[in-house]
Amino acid sequence: MATGKKSKPTYFNAILGVALVLFLLGILGWLVINGRSLSRAFKEDLEISVDFHDNTTDENVAKMKAILEKQAFVRNTKIITKEEAVKMENQVEGTNVVDFLGYNPLFTSVAVKLHEEYVNKDSLAKIKTFIMQSNIVRDVTWPNVVVDQMNSNFRKIGIILGAISIVLLIVVVFLIDNTVRLAMFSNRFLIKTMQMVGATQQFITRPFDMRALLNGFISGVLAVIALWVVMSFATKQLPVLSLLNDPTLVLCLMGGMILLGIIISLVSTHRSVVKYLKLHLDDLY
Repeated sequence: MATGKKSKPTYFNAILGVALVLFLLGILGWLVINGRSLSRAFKEDLEISVDFHDNTTDENVAKMKAILEKQAFVRNTKIITKEEAVKMENQVEGTNVVDFLGYNPLFTSVAVKLHEEYVNKDSLAKIKTFIMQSNIVRDVTWPNVVVDQMNSNFRKIGIILGAISIVLLIVVVFLIDNTVRLAMFSNRFLIKTMQMVGATQQFITRPFDMRALLNGFISGVLAVIALWVVMSFATKQLPVLSLLNDPTLVLCLMGGMILLGIIISLVSTHRSVVKYLKLHLDDLY
């Protein structure tokens, strides 16, 4: 009885310790998800401009727009007339381009937004070649420097976050394994006593394994609750985060935290019990 009572606070500390480690891993996972969503938002907000020759009729522009909307790489399109284009230019420059030049130098165009996987140098070049097959298209342009820098920066950020995630995952596994094994240390005499009175290995390990499953689940749930509180607070402070969050990925992250807690707790507990069963009684002191 004394051993059982003594193990309770150890289990409690182990559950909190595992929950804290899983929470830290969850925070990093959430940052990775937000970074992925931010990358997608930036890429899908980029526009390429399909400019038409001056003599192109509105009907042909509309037909070209309809053709573009059927392409797999297109997310949405919008026609920008010469008049709309010059108004936008005037707002940017702060001067009236038509008054200065005496004519409108801009062209009717279709602004095209792409799906994120097509916002890269190679895909954009192929898209331009495809669109330029039409004899009514004057040119296809996009901010080259922005695309190159954006892809380069997001690639670097992805590598850094990926490396940190791998290192932290290894640390998490190591810390949880040690935490659970320390929790089992106080039960070593109980395990050995059960073996000495004739209990089989399966009979001895089953209750500890069941307890490990419960402890891992509780730790995971506590970590998920803590992560949800942090996410809710951060979203209230920065509402834009609600636009970046991907509910499916967040749910997968939370489910993964609980599953990781259960698996590591179970494996570590089972290893510890088997280890103490193999030791001689004198080695337990």
